[in-house]
Amino acid sequence: MDADIALLLVRAVLGITMIAHGANHWLGGGRIEGTGRWFGGLGLRHGRLQAWMSVITEIGAGALIAAGLLTPLACAAVISVMLVAGLLAHRPNGFFVFKDGYEYVLVLAVVSLALAMLGPGGLSVDDAAGIDVTGWAGGGIALGVAVVATAGLLATFWRPKLK
Repeated sequence: MDADIALLLVRAVLGITMIAHGANHWLGGGRIEGTGRWFGGLGLRHGRLQAWMSVITEIGAGALIAAGLLTPLACAAVISVMLVAGLLAHRPNGFFVFKDGYEYVLVLAVVSLALAMLGPGGLSVDDAAGIDVTGWAGGGIALGVAVVATAGLLATFWRPKLK
C-alpha cells in the first residue's frame, strides 16, 4: 500500500504539473497566439497548430496520468513534449534551469519513463480495469512511442533557420 500511495503522489504532481503547463500555453501570457509565435521562433511551422497540439497533449496526458489511465501512452506524450522542448528550446542553454537549460524537462521526462515502468499503482483506473503494462514493456512503449512521435513532429514541422 505504501508503494501505491507513493505512485499516486507522483502521478498527482506530474499530472497536475502537465495540466497547468498546458493551461498556461492556452490561457497565460500571450495565450495561443503568443505560444504559437514562440513555437514559430523555435523553427516549427504552423505555430498556432503547434500551440493547440501542445495544449491538448499536455492537458490530456496530465489528466490521464493523474487518473492512472493508459499510463505508458500518457507517459509517452509527456516524454515527447519534453523531448521537443529539450531539443529545440533548452539544449542550447546547457543543463541548469536557471539559465533556461534542459534540467526541468529532463526530470519530467525521466519521471514519466520511470512511472511507465513502475506502473500507476493500485490506486489507478488502469488497476481497476485490469490493465497491467509495466516493466520493460511499459517503459519500451513509453519511450518508443515518444521517440517516434518526436521524430515525426520534427520531420514534418521543424524548419530551423540557417545561420
